[in-house]
Amino acid sequence: MKIWLRVILVLGLSINLSSSFAQKDKQIVSHNLEEIAAMERERFANQLNQNLATTSFTNSSTDFDVNYYRCEWEIDPAVRFLSGKVTVYYTITRNTSAISLDLINGLTVEGVTQRSSPLSFQHTNNTIQVNFPASVSSGKRDSISITYSGVPPNTGFGSFVNSSHNGTPIVWTLSAPYGSRDWWPCKNGLDDKADSMDVFITHPAQYKAVANGLRQSEVGLANGKKRTHWKHRYPITTYLVCLAITNYSEFTANVQLGKNLLPIQTFCYPESLTAFQQGTTNTLFAMALFHKHFGDYPFLNEKYGHIQFGWGGGMEHQTGSFMVNLSEGLVAHELAHQWFGDKITCASWEDIWLNEGFATFLASFYMEDKYMPIQRNISLANRQNQVNTITSLPDGSVWVDDTTNVGRIFNSRLTYRKGSHLLYMLRWMLGDDVFFKAIKNYANDPKLHYGFAKTIDLQRHLEEASGRDLTEFFKDWYKGQGYPSYLVQWTPIGDEHVRIKMSQTTSHPSVDFFELPVALKFKNATQETTVVVDNQKNGEIFFRKIGFVPDAVIIDPEYWLISRNNVAQRVNDDASEENMVKVSPNPIQDQFSVYLRNFNQPIASISVYNMQGKKIYNRTVNLIERSNVTEIPSVSWANGLYLIKVESNGSSYVSKVLK
Repeated sequence: MKIWLRVILVLGLSINLSSSFAQKDKQIVSHNLEEIAAMERERFANQLNQNLATTSFTNSSTDFDVNYYRCEWEIDPAVRFLSGKVTVYYTITRNTSAISLDLINGLTVEGVTQRSSPLSFQHTNNTIQVNFPASVSSGKRDSISITYSGVPPNTGFGSFVNSSHNGTPIVWTLSAPYGSRDWWPCKNGLDDKADSMDVFITHPAQYKAVANGLRQSEVGLANGKKRTHWKHRYPITTYLVCLAITNYSEFTANVQLGKNLLPIQTFCYPESLTAFQQGTTNTLFAMALFHKHFGDYPFLNEKYGHIQFGWGGGMEHQTGSFMVNLSEGLVAHELAHQWFGDKITCASWEDIWLNEGFATFLASFYMEDKYMPIQRNISLANRQNQVNTITSLPDGSVWVDDTTNVGRIFNSRLTYRKGSHLLYMLRWMLGDDVFFKAIKNYANDPKLHYGFAKTIDLQRHLEEASGRDLTEFFKDWYKGQGYPSYLVQWTPIGDEHVRIKMSQTTSHPSVDFFELPVALKFKNATQETTVVVDNQKNGEIFFRKIGFVPDAVIIDPEYWLISRNNVAQRVNDDASEENMVKVSPNPIQDQFSVYLRNFNQPIASISVYNMQGKKIYNRTVNLIERSNVTEIPSVSWANGLYLIKVESNGSSYVSKVLK
């Protein structure tokens, strides 16, 4: 089904959607699935791969909730210096005589006031402890203002960066995961979102200043300065608060989402204007797809936007992603974060895959939705490349076992790729209808949206939608390490059936067996078919009717699963005399199979007797290449014991089965 977009173009921007689709072949080659957010994740993985275990990233107290931030900053992008005043509106949650916020020691706190009255404070251990004159009762709503200044340190991924582009100064922020405290006083953890905020930036008048939400005003001041006001009225966690200042060019496109016309507001370098105008088309289509599958764009009353910056990738700041460029995969990845990462934020960096794994998966979903029908081989090759990268080492969990190590948090192989493919496997197991229903329910859960979530919250929604217990799956694939390697031994039976034996080894001892449905494509020179076996134990035997004699098997042909070093073997049926007749499964349920092997005659009869000696089933079968599989319906049979009797040329074989 085509999704039609009504695009309104501002400032003379002209985007031809038809010509965009005409470039599909070129786009998917240059922005294939393996390149999705590649610059971002590699920089995350490599820029700061050091252990920071001796540092506490948040000491803010838990006896108050932040309601609102009013941030007033004065910044010149040509000078590495910041002066500011941050007013924190809060509600006390437990009787206390002091509250604490996070701010790095290198910045100087000049004063803390409450309704213009000074309060005593201590600024040590990267923490501001603010002391009240008397104990404050739980439920009290109030505010404090912190005035401060200084040179922000270079930490994290460059939480506060002064740089230049084409000879022009620029300043921008990127606070994930712990960098917010490096440039403003806040609660630096993953446990408290402010309900809203206002940002006022004083800066040289020749520049534009950008922050979260909607721009309210730009007011000229004396001495060649300007004050820009941005307002954001959705809950926001501190690492998603941003600002950027330089000589931006600005344009807006709009996309119709239901009854709402959403502005897509872009700020880019003048030298990049044409490229960003052309790339905006990617955002419009991705926005419509995600809006359809996961519910309303989370910040529908405000905007979405792009802000160009100098880091090699992107950062999903709320309502305005910082972008190095508007390549198609990167656009989809950062936009997906507005649902998964911004609207719902991981409640611990242990669960960062709920942000990055989801965004990587949704970027792949977008690319495949758009290109799979015409570029199927390329799309599957990209899935294969992702699986190969995940399994390039035998260990590693999606769960982050060391949240003090930034490189481990943003590990490209595990957090991004393996997290993404964990969702692929869930989609494969549950089917599209159930999977996307569960994800939409998760994204719109009133207990989670505009708040925080852990993996168990996602698991709950998947289980509720599917009716399945996914405890073992998440134990193996979220906390567990490694992957399975499959040995598929198969035997043609007659001219229509195959016998399949499924075995696996695991690459890491944390998981002894991965229970998964596995697709097997059987083929010969003229025919092919794919069957799915639900492999729950090692050495499990399956019989399948495929309708022809195959000469090859491909394991997991569409790369839904994380696996490696898989082997398919055709084996001879070397049944001994005592097991020429095999009944499967036993106990039987609504249907079972009788497998005849290595018979010397071309014909055999199969009879079934109940324990009263009454024959309730009889059939004569032809044996092809001395073998046959007969499927017998048993849904109407009463529970109990039955005898299976096979006769051929005077010989008989008897087996007992239980229902």
